[in-house]
Amino acid sequence: MKAIVVITTVGTEEQANLIARELVVRRQAACVNIMPGVKSTYRWQGKICSDTEQLLLIKTCRTEFDHVAATIGELHSYELPEILAFDVAHGEKNFLNWVCGSLDKEALFEEDEEGEPEGAGTD
Repeated sequence: MKAIVVITTVGTEEQANLIARELVVRRQAACVNIMPGVKSTYRWQGKICSDTEQLLLIKTCRTEFDHVAATIGELHSYELPEILAFDVAHGEKNFLNWVCGSLDKEALFEEDEEGEPEGAGTD
């Protein structure tokens, strides 16, 4: 499977956390990094706008893109959410295997509470 990184921006920390958690719970993403304080300048409905947003970096595989985009669309408050995907040209083999392996909907994973499982820090 081919790894990709999907990005989206949201207006609040709460929405960032909701989307990130749902993508991982639904096994559509292996990991989502939330980067707060991103300043965005853009043209919307004929006006130049500037906002502070949260940027989500979503690690997944190409086969999950449509599901990721649908989940973002379902949970996002924006009329037109940013959803962009980038192919991972190179990456550490074990990490890329972990990304795609984390999306296996048939695998039996221990459902853990919020926190760091052993081996955490792989993202």
